[in-house]
Amino acid sequence: MEERGLLYLGMGVSGGEEGARHGPSMMPGGSLEAYQYIEDILLKVSAQVPDSGPCVTYIGKAGSGNFVKMVHNGIEYGDMQLIAEAYDVLKSVGKLTNGELQQVFAEWNKGELLSFLVEITADIFSIKDDQGEGYLVDKVLDKTGMKGTGKWTVQQAAELCVAAPTIEASLDSRFLSGLKDERVAASKIFQGDYSSGETVDKAQLIEDVRKALYASKICSYAQGMNIIKAKSTEKGWGLNLGELARIWKGGCIIRASFLDRIKKAYDRNGELANLLIDPEFAQEIMDRQAAWRRVVCLAINNGVSTPGMSASLAYFDSYRRDRLPANLVQAQRDYFGAHTYERVDMPGSFHTEWYKIANSKI
Repeated sequence: MEERGLLYLGMGVSGGEEGARHGPSMMPGGSLEAYQYIEDILLKVSAQVPDSGPCVTYIGKAGSGNFVKMVHNGIEYGDMQLIAEAYDVLKSVGKLTNGELQQVFAEWNKGELLSFLVEITADIFSIKDDQGEGYLVDKVLDKTGMKGTGKWTVQQAAELCVAAPTIEASLDSRFLSGLKDERVAASKIFQGDYSSGETVDKAQLIEDVRKALYASKICSYAQGMNIIKAKSTEKGWGLNLGELARIWKGGCIIRASFLDRIKKAYDRNGELANLLIDPEFAQEIMDRQAAWRRVVCLAINNGVSTPGMSASLAYFDSYRRDRLPANLVQAQRDYFGAHTYERVDMPGSFHTEWYKIANSKI
């Protein structure tokens, strides 16, 4: 249609009700000429962040804006799941009250976890039920809805061969939450005391969970950025990952001070293979990994599921190792399907008659 003078621009928009009133984060992709026609309008209506400007930029060619918005939502799934797990560990293992949880999340929102989602979590714990006794959060059905963007993100990750276990775990958690009737029935079958009996230092637990949440969050964002980078490479979009982090700093649901750190990481190295190996993020993970492991182990020992934190930790542990047990998996593939394998000590592709050799020794 361009030859007829019709220019197309698709635009992902994030911000919910507040963004609609006060300015969202906007992700336009498509015709650059079309964007230039309306750029002045978008710069004025988008969210404004004092230290980094309007939360809008030209993303890239057709499809890129909506793709970036989709992955933004996938990261949002991960963020929300990790926060929910932090809540579950603090409540189920640490026995924190809603009042204490409100104070903890409000305090966390003053530091490295400063974000819209942590802020609203603190607010939620302060709301009393106006139709009954107690707090409203305890009356909300534990069944999470979804619109599909998290599922699409996971599908794209699979098609692009990008590992995104934290985001995948958050999606699976929503699927499991939907099995409310089955879970109620299962809880009656698997009755028992799942408490480890360990004495928990509440102050230490709060600090450990804070560190585990932050480290897991780094992994979730790293996975999302890698999905975007892989799609950009496939489509030739040439996306600027640091600029994406900048426009997510205001207006959108995942807005957080943490995003400024991500922008700086990509400004330092535009070809960064993974956020985990940025020097600053790498050091932060190393400083927090002991607490991270304590939280995951404590949750497991007390029968509390932490799929997002566990997946994030497994992602980190797999990524940091120079050798994985994948050699055995590839040997199995060659055994039953003659898929061949490579060797660590010489170039080339090899196949072994594993069955014949193994059985010739019998």
